[in-house]
Amino acid sequence: MNGLRRFQRIAVAGGGTSAERTVSLNSQAAVVRALASRDYDVVAFDPAEQPMNWLTEQSIDCVFNVLHGPGGEDGQLQGALDTVGIAYTGCGVRGSALAMDKVVSKLLFRHHGLPTPEWHDLAGDADWPNDPGLGWPLFVKPASQGSSVGMNRVDEPADLAAAITAARAIESRVMIERCLPGPEFTVSVLGRRVLPSIRIETPNRFYDYDAKYEATTTEYICPALSGQAERTLGDLALAAFDALGCDGWGRVDFMTDSDGQPSIIEVNTVPGMTDHSLVPMAGAAVGLDFPSLCEAILDTVPRQRQTAPVMEGTYGR
Repeated sequence: MNGLRRFQRIAVAGGGTSAERTVSLNSQAAVVRALASRDYDVVAFDPAEQPMNWLTEQSIDCVFNVLHGPGGEDGQLQGALDTVGIAYTGCGVRGSALAMDKVVSKLLFRHHGLPTPEWHDLAGDADWPNDPGLGWPLFVKPASQGSSVGMNRVDEPADLAAAITAARAIESRVMIERCLPGPEFTVSVLGRRVLPSIRIETPNRFYDYDAKYEATTTEYICPALSGQAERTLGDLALAAFDALGCDGWGRVDFMTDSDGQPSIIEVNTVPGMTDHSLVPMAGAAVGLDFPSLCEAILDTVPRQRQTAPVMEGTYGR
């Protein structure tokens, strides 16, 4: 059966050294189990533990990437795999790097006429006055992190400096973004297929790390919308993907204003892939169980990634 498959030996990349390591390892374990249940020849790969040449030594011909955060979601792993001629899931180097940078992403959304909340880029040691002029509340977040790591919601000027300090403890470059008052949505993209939207509701002050991975009080409504409202979100998700040059699969996050109009927050090029993550939830709504979703993601790998010349290269330790 494996002889008829496009990829003969798959490594699932997870772990790494980012602040999202634990989440990534959970995604990795879930994908390994799912592919093994369909009799794929699959192994786990952690670049924090294994060097890049381990992949070539193991005759890996495709990497299923669930390496969240810097190192796996920002183009570094993608570039290394391009160098050694191993195919991989998700965006290429350019789309990965652009999507990981929240400020650059928003500049490109704005360039393409796509709605995104107003923001300020706070680089280096620069400080903003107590009122950045964006209205309240605000989000303060590191410019290149995921899973809400280092992110805080600020409701009044007295708390702004502390939020900036907390974000800078993770990364020196910080973004201050207007917080929209309406519901939060996310839309998954699989190739050029848009999966049903999900509405996220949490009693927390915002959809933070705890609400995503630890709390039992977060609620998800899927499908969240219908008719033209659903089509609008789907069209914006594809437009956001295109604006950043993304391909393969991923997830686009939205917030809405008081009139229900959506604005793009960011594109996630390596979303969570545990049994309870958002992309699997959207896949289940259209009849894709977890193993089938993993196979569908493998099907989105561009054909040209299978023909790249094999070269010497290193990555990891």
